Amino acid sequence: MNRRRQLLALATTALLIAPGLAVAQVDRTTRIVVPFAAGGPIDVTVRILAEAVKGSLGTVIVENKPGAGGNIGVSAVAKSTPDGFTLGIATTASHGINPWLFAKLPYDPVKDFVPVTQMLRVPNVLVMNAETAQRLNITTLADLIRYAKANPGKLNYGSGGNGSAGHLAGEMFKRQAGVFAVHIPYNGGNPAQLGLLSGQVDFNFDNLATASANVRAGKLKALAVTTAQRSAAMPQVPTVSETLKGFEVDTWWGLVAPAGTPPETVRRLNAAFTAALNTPEVKARFAALMAEPAPMSSEAFSAFMNSERSKYERAVKISGAKVD
Repeated sequence: MNRRRQLLALATTALLIAPGLAVAQVDRTTRIVVPFAAGGPIDVTVRILAEAVKGSLGTVIVENKPGAGGNIGVSAVAKSTPDGFTLGIATTASHGINPWLFAKLPYDPVKDFVPVTQMLRVPNVLVMNAETAQRLNITTLADLIRYAKANPGKLNYGSGGNGSAGHLAGEMFKRQAGVFAVHIPYNGGNPAQLGLLSGQVDFNFDNLATASANVRAGKLKALAVTTAQRSAAMPQVPTVSETLKGFEVDTWWGLVAPAGTPPETVRRLNAAFTAALNTPEVKARFAALMAEPAPMSSEAFSAFMNSERSKYERAVKISGAKVD
């Protein structure tokens, strides 16, 4: 009799637990929150990577939560359950610039997240209006610096707005080169590029993927890329650091999880994403977008973001830019 009661109890317990097990086995969709609208470079590269990790992680979906310069989507990730099934995208802005630009953020870039891995870098490039460069006889970065020193205040540069990556790169360049150029903020990267093409401004720090078509068409003159090494996409273009030692500005983004995500889960995610980033297919698809995969450990990504925050803290103070 006791044996029958034990079997009945076990059977009843199994029935109570089984629905939960079924949900756990079926509902294993990994969600990557992109804090910008669909169709942009971040969204496109995340979708490429999401497709590449399906073999190891199962179903992976990309969810766009744009708004407030990315703060809405980033904040949503910070508030998600730390179970490894919700990930977000950390960017130069969200985890490097915004902590110093905004008086108050709806998230803490350090305490609210666990780094998984950096995804990629996209080189930026210092470009001049080609006609302006020819008129002023500027063919190299050294020429630009010499002209600026000899003609203080005569040059200007554009950016996508106060506090944007292009604005801060310009301020860091001016400080290190010891020159002055007037900053002309536009309402976004596209208007800034149109301002450069029309000759309203003399130079910009632009994304290489955005500027490359006009460089190849001869409308823009590429003087230098801002990464530490030359870009494989345009190896003939020198780096800024070849003239100004130590100058380095990357546009980057990577994967983060909510704080509290178990270390073993972070290691599993890191292994899946870094393996995908190292595949020839992902490298080729990123190269077509002039993006360079940058897989690394969680610890290395954490250290990298800390160094970026320190760099942009100085840059924002130099620029005087503020939001709010």
